[in-house]
Amino acid sequence: MEGSFDLVAASLRADAADARGLAEALAVRLESALPSQTRVKRRSKRFLSGEKVVRNIEVDAGENRYSLEVDDRGNLAARRSAAVRGIVLRNDELPVDAWLDSLARDLAEQAQASEQGRQALERLLL
Repeated sequence: MEGSFDLVAASLRADAADARGLAEALAVRLESALPSQTRVKRRSKRFLSGEKVVRNIEVDAGENRYSLEVDDRGNLAARRSAAVRGIVLRNDELPVDAWLDSLARDLAEQAQASEQGRQALERLLL
């Protein structure tokens, strides 16, 4: 399990040199690996532009919901929410590295719990 966690955490960080790049890479990877658990909001990069940029990523991973927001300057705000039956009991603001580690750990635990989770983890690592 520890090996899977390390691989996921490294994989989530691998594609980005900057905050906006990290958000874009995460959105693509998470949407393709976990389509039923991931919601991505995008907006136009400029007025009347067809090019879209990630504004918010939400991922449901077990009992936690992860949210990553990108502001107009490209700064990231990471949050982990503990939810039971859809009701949020607690919100924790986290540094992005801690957020990535926590998300990766929850995804690795999910992968061990089910075949579908294992397949999603494999897609995320590709």
